[in-house]
Amino acid sequence: MTATTLGAILLVGGRSTRMGGGAKPLLEVGGRTLLSRAIGAMTDAGCAPIIAVGPQLDSDAPVRWAREDPPFSGPAAGIAAGVSAQSGHGDGDAPEWTLVLAGDLPHVERVTAQLTEAATSAPSAAEAVVLSAGGHPQWLAGIYRTAALRAAVRAAGDELAGLACRALLGGLDITWLADEDGITADIDTPADLARMRAAFEEETVSESSRTLPPEALDEWALALRERFDLDAEDVPIGLILDLARDVANGVARPAAPFSAFVAGLVAGRAGGTPEQVREAVAAVVELAGDWKER
Repeated sequence: MTATTLGAILLVGGRSTRMGGGAKPLLEVGGRTLLSRAIGAMTDAGCAPIIAVGPQLDSDAPVRWAREDPPFSGPAAGIAAGVSAQSGHGDGDAPEWTLVLAGDLPHVERVTAQLTEAATSAPSAAEAVVLSAGGHPQWLAGIYRTAALRAAVRAAGDELAGLACRALLGGLDITWLADEDGITADIDTPADLARMRAAFEEETVSESSRTLPPEALDEWALALRERFDLDAEDVPIGLILDLARDVANGVARPAAPFSAFVAGLVAGRAGGTPEQVREAVAAVVELAGDWKER
């Protein structure tokens, strides 16, 4: 989708009562605020304009700010404020689709990608594509035909304050998209925040290990050989990495480093020749393979 066909409404005006107050979109997960993640995902998807509904949280953000009336009157009122603030007031001026997202979605990049991709292949009669988690509609993780969204707001009239999203949007012709990976999980409590931060930290560590350039390993191996007066065959990088992979997959990731240590210890006690190292590694890998079947 391009900027001429896709707009966005980002709802950032909740009270965050279960978080003890404050602005949830300003919480950091994975080194970025939720607000920054959402705006970045919408910008990358080509959304224009991006309407952020709620108190102005970042005066430098590339969005148009709007506010539900009255403040804190719920997501339906927020959607209505976003629709009103979109560029133009006639359906002919509007983008074809409008992405509507909550401001506390850590996986907002994946949510945006799935929704925009699904909208390109949605049936012509479809008025919305909405993610559903465990059979529960995620109304604030959806993409809506702008004309249908505006019509729903007009039909609600002055009854928007406190109106449920189902009441506002449930009458649309919706294509449901199953959230099979939990990407619509949001942050409601401090425990949610802690779990999400831990998950992102683990993903970051995993990604870093996958992208470590081979030359970095070669340089480190050379430093080890020089420090301990070892030959090249004494430090079989490929063999050790394969051992770590097999143990991580067959047992658990934390088991990989100390399994490599055990293999070295066993080989050292046996004499420490390259052949004895290979035999010790093979024994650990075999044990890990059997462990996976338990």
